[in-house]
Amino acid sequence: MRYCFHLRVRPDKVREYVEEHRKVWPDVLAALKEAGIRNYSIFMWKDGHEFGIFECDDWNAAKGILGASEAVARWESHMAAYLDRPVQPGADLEWLDEVFRLD
Repeated sequence: MRYCFHLRVRPDKVREYVEEHRKVWPDVLAALKEAGIRNYSIFMWKDGHEFGIFECDDWNAAKGILGASEAVARWESHMAAYLDRPVQPGADLEWLDEVFRLD
């Protein structure tokens, strides 16, 4: 299944946020893969609006794995300063509904 979400990055932190995502920690990448997250992309729109899209077969299981990951907890804590409001992995996200798809 494919999932899409929206986050708001602080406008004064967009450049740094993008830089941080060019060097995501290897243990975070490993946790995402362990959780079954694949084909994950993040897009930045104007004024700090971020849209993420990924595929995952079992989001509930993935949330459990990500929520138990020390690496993900450290990453989320590190990235909190860049967001307009803190979020937990998979929680408090603004999920978008898919209205069209062409495979």
